[in-house]
Amino acid sequence: MTSTLDPAASLADPARALSIGGPDAVLSAEEVTAFVTEALAGADLDGRSVCLVIPDGTRSSPLPLLLAAIHGALVGRVTRLTAVIALGTHQAMTDAQIAKHLGLGGDGVEGTYPGMTVLNHEWWDPDTFVSVGRISAERVSELSEGRLAVEADVRLNRHVVEHDVALVVGPVFPHEVVGFSGGNKYFFPGVAGQEIIDLTHWVGALITSTDIIGTRGITPVRALIDEAASLLPSRRLALCVVAQSGTSSLHAAAFGTPEDAWAAAAAVSAETHVQYLDAPVKRVVSIIPTKYEDIWTGAKGFYKLEPVVADGGEVILYAPHITEISVTHQEIHEIGYHCRDYFVKQWDRFSGVHWGVLAHSTHLRGGGTYDELEGERCRVDVTLVTGIPREKVLGVNLGYVAPEDFDLAAYEADPETFVVPNAGEVLFRLR
Repeated sequence: MTSTLDPAASLADPARALSIGGPDAVLSAEEVTAFVTEALAGADLDGRSVCLVIPDGTRSSPLPLLLAAIHGALVGRVTRLTAVIALGTHQAMTDAQIAKHLGLGGDGVEGTYPGMTVLNHEWWDPDTFVSVGRISAERVSELSEGRLAVEADVRLNRHVVEHDVALVVGPVFPHEVVGFSGGNKYFFPGVAGQEIIDLTHWVGALITSTDIIGTRGITPVRALIDEAASLLPSRRLALCVVAQSGTSSLHAAAFGTPEDAWAAAAAVSAETHVQYLDAPVKRVVSIIPTKYEDIWTGAKGFYKLEPVVADGGEVILYAPHITEISVTHQEIHEIGYHCRDYFVKQWDRFSGVHWGVLAHSTHLRGGGTYDELEGERCRVDVTLVTGIPREKVLGVNLGYVAPEDFDLAAYEADPETFVVPNAGEVLFRLR
């Protein structure tokens, strides 16, 4: 454990966070519990209300272990303890999914975490939100390095705002919009209104997923998110963890302000969640785990692999369990998947579409060019092997292969194909 907390600090400094573990460590449950207990014992939380902002089922971490430690450290000290599931704009988690995700026993939340309330972030309900301030167009331009200059209303889940302390709890991974996920990103987009979600995602899309994913330090999107988070009236803290991908173990944990804890965890994630290849590959087969229930979330299997695919190559998303492009964002069926320039150079056609949807489109279609004479030319092909009907897949400008016609074993034996199990968390780059 190192350093002390400085809640007033405005710049991310990993040295200020309390931390445990590292890139080569695998922490035991006892070590994690002891760290969380000691960290929270040193925080001034007695007599305060605390809102936990926690990940949904698309993020890997030993959440039951973390929540048990937090609950044990806070119950009896705080006046109110609420956990809000940071859905962003993902599908709401069902009671059964929440029970599995949080490790609930037969008596539900009250039996497992007495005194704690658990809520989905109901992003579809306007009454969920309260405005905490605005970011001026001039400031947006400055933070986005001139990419956008629009004023932003910063709206946030009222449960988060109405507690004395907002404590982020969740993992850090390379991320296609912000560089590395975690920290204040659990507020924006995790429990945020549409306007700030659209703004930050479109700035990321303008930079492009390939250029920003796995970028260390404060990216323009991270700067915008941190600025929005500074408007939150609650005291902000974070427990950021680095998961051992594909397991329920942790490499590291950090506690402090969201800026400092995130910086400490991101430094470890950059060592553990980025792998390098010596040469580009012709084809990738990304095997998408079942925690991703639609292409909207399962597309991470493309984001993390696009950087290692040769020009003219192909990324195949193998996910027979997926039956929907997006459960909640039907606009994607109207616009399809296209490269960034397809939208930018036809802005009059597309500016009215939610920018977050446009951003998702560009992230999955990857790099490319567009002009009126030559049309669209994308750098790589994207093929789905899913339970989504053929006409829907082709209708959104992606390639289609039926699961029953796909010979995974043949691709695994093909020296020109790179098969990646449990795709979506580890980023692959060229040396």
